[in-house]
Amino acid sequence: MSVELSECLERLEAAIDAGAEEDLREQWRNFSFGGFRGRIFSPRRRKRAEKGGFEWPRISVNAAFDDMDLMIIRELTGCWEAVTSGSGAAMCVRTNYGTGILPSLFGARQFRMDDAADTLPASLPLDGGADAVRRAVSAGVPDVERALGGRCLEMGIRMKELFSKFPNISRCVSIYHPDLQGPMDAADLLLGSELFLMLFDDPAFIHELLGVVTQTYSLMMRRWESAVGVPEKDFSTHWGMMMRGRIMLRDDSAMNLSPEMFDEFIKPYDAELLKEFGGGAVHFCGRGDHYLSSLSGVDGVYAINMSQPEYNDMETVFSNTVDKGIALIGLNREAAGRAVASGRDLHGFVHCVDYGGDK
Repeated sequence: MSVELSECLERLEAAIDAGAEEDLREQWRNFSFGGFRGRIFSPRRRKRAEKGGFEWPRISVNAAFDDMDLMIIRELTGCWEAVTSGSGAAMCVRTNYGTGILPSLFGARQFRMDDAADTLPASLPLDGGADAVRRAVSAGVPDVERALGGRCLEMGIRMKELFSKFPNISRCVSIYHPDLQGPMDAADLLLGSELFLMLFDDPAFIHELLGVVTQTYSLMMRRWESAVGVPEKDFSTHWGMMMRGRIMLRDDSAMNLSPEMFDEFIKPYDAELLKEFGGGAVHFCGRGDHYLSSLSGVDGVYAINMSQPEYNDMETVFSNTVDKGIALIGLNREAAGRAVASGRDLHGFVHCVDYGGDK
């Protein structure tokens, strides 16, 4: 462990008030299981830690990608900011290797942005196009301990071992599962834009691909939970938020598909993973109101996280989430405020971020 990482861990350990963190966790749990009775859930810590003149190091994405100690420092930045601002963000870290973790298991190459962009890497479609993907699928479920899968597991184990030496960090900082996207998103990354033609030209193969990807996702999650642990069977942390269930799926690719295609190519594979891992949340960027009535009927969908409410008919969103007891977490405060001002009943199922500080 580097001297820099050691100091960061010691500073964070001293700043954490375990009682305040437990109180915050209970606020989140109450909200996640339907016990909140206010209009908008925006929790805050009951006290704010002092920085004591310490400036947390700034670490770039690319530097963190190549150095485990730097990865841990970068990931703990949000925890330091949470306790010193008094915000309601849950303290959590992940093995943050971008959206290409699962595609890398099938041989997809990474693409990194310049340092100035400070943005997570993406992955390139498999060299050789659809033929290469067919060969990968024929080979079956890949070794999840290769490529970025192996790096995630190694990083997760290292985080767990290091944190165990610091009682407050070990108790209060969650290590949440890597970004494995969702089955369709991973298929999209493997095939690139060719996917959208193959949905029509060769749907049987797309189902075969999605089946192998889903099995790989499941195996990677089970290996992760075995190696790093499951703090609670029915409750987890993701992106500074807490939620009922253990898995966060991404359905970004669904914005490009019709409701009928969602039902055929996304819903059954999402449902399989949600069932296996005790339910959870689904994230999407862009528009999702056209398939939410279907997604909201899947067992285990306990929360939705959407990035851009301005691209959606929010009444459709609300009627297929909060009206059905499904939480909206991380909702844009302006969108939530408009709903409240209009008299829309949100049933205590909308969370908006409170960044803390003097706001």
